Amino acid sequence: MALKAAIRNLRNKPDVFFIRLPNILSFLCIIVGVVWLLLLPLNDYSRQTYISENALLPGQVHAYFTGSEQNIFRGYKKELEVLLNEGREDGVSSDEVAVTPAAHNKVQSILQATGLKVATQRYEYTSAGITHQGENIYGIIHAPRGDATEAIVLVAAWKTANDELNLKGVTLALTLARYFKRWSLWSKDIIFLFTPDSKTGTQAWIDAYHDLQPASVQPLPLKSGALQGALVVEFPFEHNFQSLHIVYDGVNGQLPNLDLFNTAVSIAGGQMGMGTNLQEMWEHDDSYQSRLKTILRGMTKQGLGYATGAHSSFMPYHIDAITLQTKGQGWEDEMALGRTIESLCRSLNNLLEHLHQSFFFYLLMQTNRFVSIGTYLPSAMLIAGNFTIMAIALWMRTGYYSDPKASAPASKPEDEKSSGSKGQSETEEKTKGNLVAERLMAMPLTLVSGLHLLGLVPLWMFNNLSHQYFSTAIYNFIVVDVLLPLLLAALLSKGLGLSKPIVPQQYLLIKSFALLLLGLSLSTLATLNFSLSFMIGLLCAPLSFVARPQGSAPVRYALSTLGLLLLNLLSPPMVLLGACWYTGVSVETVMTQAAFGWDVWGSSMF
Repeated sequence: MALKAAIRNLRNKPDVFFIRLPNILSFLCIIVGVVWLLLLPLNDYSRQTYISENALLPGQVHAYFTGSEQNIFRGYKKELEVLLNEGREDGVSSDEVAVTPAAHNKVQSILQATGLKVATQRYEYTSAGITHQGENIYGIIHAPRGDATEAIVLVAAWKTANDELNLKGVTLALTLARYFKRWSLWSKDIIFLFTPDSKTGTQAWIDAYHDLQPASVQPLPLKSGALQGALVVEFPFEHNFQSLHIVYDGVNGQLPNLDLFNTAVSIAGGQMGMGTNLQEMWEHDDSYQSRLKTILRGMTKQGLGYATGAHSSFMPYHIDAITLQTKGQGWEDEMALGRTIESLCRSLNNLLEHLHQSFFFYLLMQTNRFVSIGTYLPSAMLIAGNFTIMAIALWMRTGYYSDPKASAPASKPEDEKSSGSKGQSETEEKTKGNLVAERLMAMPLTLVSGLHLLGLVPLWMFNNLSHQYFSTAIYNFIVVDVLLPLLLAALLSKGLGLSKPIVPQQYLLIKSFALLLLGLSLSTLATLNFSLSFMIGLLCAPLSFVARPQGSAPVRYALSTLGLLLLNLLSPPMVLLGACWYTGVSVETVMTQAAFGWDVWGSSMF
């Protein structure tokens, strides 16, 4: 009897059961989700990296790329330098030199003289009013011990991801092509791809390789088998380097198989004895702070979902790829990098099947330590779950009324709904406690659906405007974001042209549907792009706790103004402006890159 009385008491007091408890649970979900992420750098929650695919056998073969091959390298480099300097004006730095047609043709002639089957491909892209065009050159070494059903790609772009001249990288790839051609141990074809830059050329080539290129991109006249992996070489300076920076982030937050990254680290650090870095962490001391900073940098790049190098174009086609960037000033030369690439290609050549045994979802905190998806996923799921909890609580509130005569939620204030008349009998109280009211869902569903579909307008505009209008468009959308909610609230309270204004029940349903959709979307997104789901969840966390202020008029107005200010500061345009101000990058540059990602890379997450 005491238990039944307690349950009846909770049901007759919705302010306790349907408001306070969900708020507490939602807040705890957010706190626990953030704390969960902060615990990941600890040894108890991370794991040592290991290679799952035994066939790779990294560092188990001797690399012979040395000696006379360095003379070949120097000869090729000298020839290309002369051709590049022909089009160079006085006072122009080497990074600003455009690739001359003579240098472009020289690469083709060297590949042909080496004995490779060579082909070219022209392409053109237009994004944000800017035209990107160029011509790719690629050559194929057909495996003496293979049947042309599998291939490895080695990419050397004339311009690195940072728009630096990659002369030594291109020269090294040409030298390796000549060197690899003389070996009879290859069981997979090796494709050497030379592109004008790291942004468009590789994308045009890989799209055409799978016959998915747009009309402005030529098809490939020469192909090989299924691509098993890709390596990108960047050596943009003249002096020797100190360490290798391994870049692995892909478009839309996709990552290569962890075995490929571990193989590169094992060969470079173990066999070759050179240092390795990731996420631009040059001074990693293996402390908690360094580990956490590395994770956050990786999450930022994954969440934005843009291409971090030429290797990123391979990710949508489930081709594992990484970029090897030389960094620092030390005693490692091009021969050391060549031996590293040779050993990597030998490991990929050993594969009996596509890389699949290791992880595709992970967070790296160091070159030899990572967190798997089973460990880090709950943090994003908890934050996404807080929206679902609030949505369910709001839904339950809209179906409960204490007044049996109430036909709509606005018939009595909530304070009166939660308390019965003093003269009512016990039977009447039970009847009112069990009453289920009809929900008026047509308008809330229409409004929530319409506002989400309205998001297609800026999506279309920012992907079709010319780049010089991006800054103006962003500021205009900020004004719209501020005024549109206030205008809609005023219109809805007056009926919005309907027979009568919306009632409090419909306000709760609007919020319930919006939070439910947000929670479902973030839960799904967390399995595809954990970082983006986590960041959006944190920025949207205040939406769970938005409520009508109580108290005197001055207090209500002050709280409402403060709440509106906070929500507008967390809106996407304001977050964009804040990020641009913090990084020192112009809004036009960021939006141009976003439009380019949508038009060329197929980046949809940003």
